[in-house]
Amino acid sequence: MESQSSNVTALLQQFGQGDLTSDDRLMSLVYDELKALARRQLKKESAKGRGLLQTTALANEVYLKLVDQNQTDWKNRAHFFAIASRLIRRILVDEARARQAAKRGGDWRRITMHNGLSDQNGSELDLVALEEALKQLTSLDERQAQVVELRFFGGLSVKEVAEVLDVSTRTIEADWTMAKSWLHRAMS
Repeated sequence: MESQSSNVTALLQQFGQGDLTSDDRLMSLVYDELKALARRQLKKESAKGRGLLQTTALANEVYLKLVDQNQTDWKNRAHFFAIASRLIRRILVDEARARQAAKRGGDWRRITMHNGLSDQNGSELDLVALEEALKQLTSLDERQAQVVELRFFGGLSVKEVAEVLDVSTRTIEADWTMAKSWLHRAMS
């Protein structure tokens, strides 16, 4: 995993410096992981609330947006997947909003929250409501909101989130606990 991570980092840096030939090699290294991220996120949705997005379509859209980031100074693999997490969040929220608008709010996208964000009953949560709560949390504590985004939407481990945000794993664990608690209260 370490050598693959350094290969991804090297390819990202080459791509960022204008080496367009690194794109194919980069895709072969990250695409399966992007698909796994997309699969996990879409799996969280209930069958009733599932939209039209499929795993491959979501992974493709995210990858295309990632390689179209001309202004991004890619630091490493974790940074790449942190940006991927944000893009997945935006794509899914945009789709949920479009579906709500089309149905005038009658058939909202609902997902079952994992990673400790659901209540004990495993109740379903409105993705747009989560987005609104995350915006509020961002105004109160931006890092806690980033932790939720990276852990929930990106599937990053505590260690990977700590690396992306350049803080200790203990800080991330505390932020994660506080953010889950705050979101639970805000969305109740």
